[in-house]
Amino acid sequence: MRPLLCCLGLAVLLGPCLACPSACSCSTKKNGRLLAECAYKDLQEVPEGLSSNVTILTLSANRISWLGQGSFAEVPEVQSLWLGYNQIAVVEPEAFAFLVHLKNLDLSHNKIADFPWQDLHNLSGLQILKMNNNRLAGLPRDAFHSLKELRSLWLNDNELTTLAEGTFDNLPSLSQLQIFNNPFNCSCKVFWLKKWTENTSVSITKGGSTLCVAPGRLKGRAVTDIPDHYCVAPSVQLTYLSNLDNTVTYDGLTLTLHCSVAGSPPPEIRWKIQTSSRRVEINGPNVARDGNVKQSQGRFLVFKNGTMAIPNFSKEDEGIYTCLAVNDVGTRDVSVNVALAGSENPAEDLLQDDPQAGQLGGRSCYKGDEMDPSGAGEKLVIVYHMPRESKSRAGGVVPQVYLGTLLLALGLVL
Repeated sequence: MRPLLCCLGLAVLLGPCLACPSACSCSTKKNGRLLAECAYKDLQEVPEGLSSNVTILTLSANRISWLGQGSFAEVPEVQSLWLGYNQIAVVEPEAFAFLVHLKNLDLSHNKIADFPWQDLHNLSGLQILKMNNNRLAGLPRDAFHSLKELRSLWLNDNELTTLAEGTFDNLPSLSQLQIFNNPFNCSCKVFWLKKWTENTSVSITKGGSTLCVAPGRLKGRAVTDIPDHYCVAPSVQLTYLSNLDNTVTYDGLTLTLHCSVAGSPPPEIRWKIQTSSRRVEINGPNVARDGNVKQSQGRFLVFKNGTMAIPNFSKEDEGIYTCLAVNDVGTRDVSVNVALAGSENPAEDLLQDDPQAGQLGGRSCYKGDEMDPSGAGEKLVIVYHMPRESKSRAGGVVPQVYLGTLLLALGLVL
């Protein structure tokens, strides 16, 4: 009787540890890990009744279509979770967030288009992540940044058209990456990937199959073969133009700056203006071909050719004027600090008004002077001289007449 009671007592103690749903088979491995084998069981959801100390859970090749927040609440100790070859289309936030011991996660061959990437932030011990053969069309730049132990990442056979620069940064353990069979649009937004593959020690499996689908001129070509001359970072020069050879019919001065840019693809030109009282950003021209002016930026006239003109420039317009050249490869900018003086010796007036001005570049700029961008942020100084006797020379001219004259003059000069 005593041996029988001992056996019954042992069964009671071990019963919770060996709990196993009827559709699964559970066993203890030689290394002490508990395996729950639930593959090929035609399951439509994660089964209930799993033991809390399961470390390996196999749910591959079922008909599971949905993973909810509590789907794996019973198995907080799981280290390997195999979910490949299901029909998973919906993954709710926090479905995996609390599986902090997870080392292997297989979600391959499903229908996942949207994924709660924030769940990965808690999985710092993850070593293998398989998300291949799904419907992923995009990834956030920081999707994998917390996965310091990640060794193998499978993203092949999805619908990725681009990848944000830095997607694979901060992955010191990564040794294998699969991204082939994605419909990459090989614009210069993925040019970084070519450079990264040239310098990384990561093995990129079947790299020759990582092909461009667009644009047409690169279709069928490997991402790693994008020609260097297709993608060139912007360069920018800023030139101060004179007051249109004094062709003015109004009371005041016009500040005119011309921004020349180069790069491939052709950069967009943007302006940032910082004065003592306001900050203005202008993303593109606001003067149309027919001379009509958008009113959103007030008196700042920006033309398609990269010229900015500010009529009736006054002390309140003093500040830093920055031209930015932006394309898919990068951004470059150059700035000038513009000050207005009103005497025959404007540099002296400027220094009296602002003792720091002499430290912002050390020279005045005149017609045709170029702002050398090699200083990477150096603020040069334009001292704009306003003769005192001209202040009331043309007080009767209305702004509309002046604006038409200015637009015409800019068209002739530029």
